[in-house]
Amino acid sequence: MDETDFRFMDFKEIVENLIVRDNSPSIPEAIERLFNDIANINRDSMAEIQDAQVEEMAVNLWNWAVTKRVGSIISEEQKAKLRHVACKLVCMCEGSTASEDAIRRQILMNMKTGKGWVDVGNAMMADGFFQAAMVGLEQLYCKLMQRASTEADITLQKSAMERDLFKVVSYQAEAAIALGDFQRASSCSLRCKDMLIRLPKMTGYLHILCYNFGIEAYKQNKYDESSFWLSQSYDIGKMDKNTIGPEMLAKVLRLLATAYLDWNDREYCDKALHAVNLANKEHLNPAGIFLKMKILLKSETANEELHEAVMEILHLDMSLDFCLNVAKLLMDHEREFVGFDLMKIICERFKSSEDIGKALLLHIDMLLQRKEELLAKEKIEEIIIGHRRGRKLKPELVSCFHNILWQKAARSFEVQNYAEALNWYHYSLRFYAIDKTDLDLAKLQRNMASCYLHLKQLDKAKASVREAERRDPANIFTQFYIFKIAVLEQNSTRALRAINTLEKLITGVVPKENALRMDKDSPVTLLSLVAQFALENGQQIVAGKALEYLAQYSEDPQQVLSALKCLFCLALPKVSQMSEFESRKKEMDRLLACLNKVLKIAHSFHDENSTEDSTVNEAQWFRKIAWNLAVQCDKDPVTMREFFILSYKLSQFCPSDQVILIAQKTCLLMAAAVDLEQGRKASTTSEQTQLLNRALEEINECKHIWNILKETGNFSGDPCETLLLLYEFEVKAKMNDPLLDSFLESLWELPHLESKTFETIALLAVEKPAHYPSIALKALNRALLLYKKKQSIDAVKYSKCVRNLINLLVPDGVPSTELCPPEEIWGYFEDALSFISHTEDYPESETLWLMVKSWNIGIYMYSGKKYVSAEKWCDLSLHFLDHLGSLKRNYETQMNTLYGDLVEALSKSKGSVFNEE
Repeated sequence: MDETDFRFMDFKEIVENLIVRDNSPSIPEAIERLFNDIANINRDSMAEIQDAQVEEMAVNLWNWAVTKRVGSIISEEQKAKLRHVACKLVCMCEGSTASEDAIRRQILMNMKTGKGWVDVGNAMMADGFFQAAMVGLEQLYCKLMQRASTEADITLQKSAMERDLFKVVSYQAEAAIALGDFQRASSCSLRCKDMLIRLPKMTGYLHILCYNFGIEAYKQNKYDESSFWLSQSYDIGKMDKNTIGPEMLAKVLRLLATAYLDWNDREYCDKALHAVNLANKEHLNPAGIFLKMKILLKSETANEELHEAVMEILHLDMSLDFCLNVAKLLMDHEREFVGFDLMKIICERFKSSEDIGKALLLHIDMLLQRKEELLAKEKIEEIIIGHRRGRKLKPELVSCFHNILWQKAARSFEVQNYAEALNWYHYSLRFYAIDKTDLDLAKLQRNMASCYLHLKQLDKAKASVREAERRDPANIFTQFYIFKIAVLEQNSTRALRAINTLEKLITGVVPKENALRMDKDSPVTLLSLVAQFALENGQQIVAGKALEYLAQYSEDPQQVLSALKCLFCLALPKVSQMSEFESRKKEMDRLLACLNKVLKIAHSFHDENSTEDSTVNEAQWFRKIAWNLAVQCDKDPVTMREFFILSYKLSQFCPSDQVILIAQKTCLLMAAAVDLEQGRKASTTSEQTQLLNRALEEINECKHIWNILKETGNFSGDPCETLLLLYEFEVKAKMNDPLLDSFLESLWELPHLESKTFETIALLAVEKPAHYPSIALKALNRALLLYKKKQSIDAVKYSKCVRNLINLLVPDGVPSTELCPPEEIWGYFEDALSFISHTEDYPESETLWLMVKSWNIGIYMYSGKKYVSAEKWCDLSLHFLDHLGSLKRNYETQMNTLYGDLVEALSKSKGSVFNEE
């Protein structure tokens, strides 16, 4: 049935369609539609339908709801809604002219509909139906009185009606309880109680109803209401003792006594005692006797009166367990005098019982709690001797006995009375020697070892630990004590072995019962104790290993950071003294992993939006550590880069002041420099590309930081901007970046660049895989120009720049005409000669180099039959010769001879053939 069908189908059709269905998804929707529509329907709106048809429709709907199994087809609430609809339909018919049967049917349907609403928790809806039922009862009563002929007939009719009235009023009481209306509920119940004289068979029903009301009120801590209902339940129950047994009456009275007791008011203790005494008279029960003891203790009864009550219990031959519970109750309320006296009697009375061990252990426990240790030791000796002679404790009591001894030993240990703790552990050990039960003997030996260590009795401690290791080597605490003894004996090797075993236990390599647990006794916390003990005893290497594992496995960020701080404090002085590269590299890698752990924790703090000063302080501390380690890695640039990057990343969690910005800038510059250097050494193109891309990311980030930093002060002397330009140029050149030209356009116009910068650009422009000789030429020209503009020219630097320029233009002695016309190449040589002519500081070796270079060009020209050019270049070479100092004598004769030979050869060649460019 879809929504369109519902829209056009009238109320009657919905009912008829519903009752012919067994199970349809549309049933809940149909029920809801009927329930919502019934409020808007009256008899006038159904005028075309006869009363009989309406009644038939209502009865069919009622019967369909009753016969459908709740839960599988319709719920209890849906069932209540259908009854609601059917009842409303029936009540529309016959009005004041209804027959007695019709009125009875309406009364029944109103009662059941109201009860249905109460059962599903809608007491407000139920009340209207109960009121309608009451009106119906009044109508029926009038009709019956009108037609009754005899007194017997009247009595019979009244009796039938009173049963219905009783039910309606009791249902109203339930509804009132659900609505929290105690006054109305109590009024209804009292009215029902008055009717019991004429309806004795309803006594049991009303008795249970009031009892249930009392339980609900007690659960809600409404002790005054609970006491009223339970008192009513008891009073009603007494009216029919043939049906309601004494056990039930006693149960009601015990709950009544408990309500009075929990009311927590001294004035109600007497009422509680009176109620429990009545309960015990009705039916003597251990629960009643125990409750009486609780009430007596709550009312601060004198010891003499308590003692009398205890004697009464003993005369009743109660079980051992019950007597022990009473004794514990007395001790819990600090009635030691009566409690110990009771324990003596119990131990004597039940001495032949196989369960006497329970009493003895409880007696010992009580004595120890009250610091009666001498008496307790007597009882312990009694148990040990008895066990040896055959009066054995039951297996479940053996572990209880050991537990009592160990708890007492633990309390002695806590107050640093280690000798006394050993005494209690020895009792446990003596009993084990007799019993051989499944005691955790390894744990006992470990506990004893701990006591021996505190008493400085190392040999005894070693003996206990050996026994523990023999029985349970895969236990973290066994390994902990092995470690402690190794440290005390200065045996670093064994101590480290124990720590490594602990690490395996933590990672779950061995038994699951030692798996990682994050509580105060967890293996991870044990590592903290290991590190502390090693440090206290001067074992720094051992402590370092423990701290490393602690940082690795702890889930407490603050604990991890503390461990790493301590680890770095230990490691830094030593790493700086390491000379062997492999050892130093291994240690640096370890510290690098530790700093990565710090970075991970810092990110977790950031994700939690933590801005505490402590977080910033931690980041500051560790970024400085990373910086210092980077500085120490001058022979390992790859590792140095990792430390600088870590220092940079950690600094991002610090406030961006000038100091932090400078540090970040430097870290990124260093990282980029290393990546560029590694890129130059890369063995494959893909590796080089990866390194260059990474360097570019660092350069861009550094440019951003540099722009912010410049706004905080004067950094005119800082080479950062120049370095960034060079780094970015190198990346773009080597990656053949199509935007290289646009990048250079802005670079050429920068006013602050120096000659050295342009020389570096020239070198990078032709450093493989880059090949931009034209850029190199332009850069070297700018460098020479800047040199010449200076008032005082550095001849050495100028000469080197000249050499680079000429090497670029004349590679391998052959002029590169593609890059530059021959006339311009000649011009560079002439410029150099002119400069040499006007300075005495030009390096002689560079003058010699120019001489040789120009001579070789001349020879090259001669071999190409360019005789005029050849003579010109060789003549230029002789001019350079004239500016040599001490070297001139070495070359003068040779050069002049060669030049004479060349001139003669040129004369002959010119006479026969003329071939010039």
